[in-house]
Amino acid sequence: METIQLESDPVLNELEKMIIREAGSTVHYPKGQVIFAAGDISDRVLLIESGWVKIFRLSADGKRVTVGRMRSPGEMMALAETLLEVERTCFAGAISDVTMVVLRKTQFEELMAKHPFLGIKVSKLLAVRMREAEGIIHEMVCWQAPGRLALMLMKMGDRCGKETKNGIILDVQLTHEEIASMVGTSRQTVTSLLNTFKQEKSIAYEGRAIRIVDPDKLGKWVV
Repeated sequence: METIQLESDPVLNELEKMIIREAGSTVHYPKGQVIFAAGDISDRVLLIESGWVKIFRLSADGKRVTVGRMRSPGEMMALAETLLEVERTCFAGAISDVTMVVLRKTQFEELMAKHPFLGIKVSKLLAVRMREAEGIIHEMVCWQAPGRLALMLMKMGDRCGKETKNGIILDVQLTHEEIASMVGTSRQTVTSLLNTFKQEKSIAYEGRAIRIVDPDKLGKWVV
């Protein structure tokens, strides 16, 4: 089996977040709200304080296609296009209720000039996302839907899972449609595969939440 690398983005530490908070303003978005849209002017960067955000594009038939992976608390987003001063090409949507700190481009550039370590952190963050994009292309080309779904669940467990005596609870609830858009398949396929994972006791359900019961067994799908 191919070695699975579960790589997390470098999130801001408490000092870095404090600097951003002092310069920016706090905003709240309810679950389901679009935070920014394709075609918007890129004039601000965002720090996620709480909640989860998905980045997606629209297909020709209006279907949402997730690009990249979920943005999590402690992460900055909307960086690349803002620094390049180009229109946004993607949408950002709140998966849960979200609290963010918003910082104008000029303010952020001033902070990076004053605190060079912020510029280093941004460089590392963008480098990780470039590697992530390369990995997603490889997954879509080389792996079938079962492997892509299993890997997505494992990555979610690594990034937003809570360890319990009975396994890893995923701390964010996604619809089968949302999961399908993340792994490039249909909702029906996701439902069928999750049922297969459940039957083999790789995962279980606690209410609407998914619990990873046997990571090793789930990992065998990633081939």
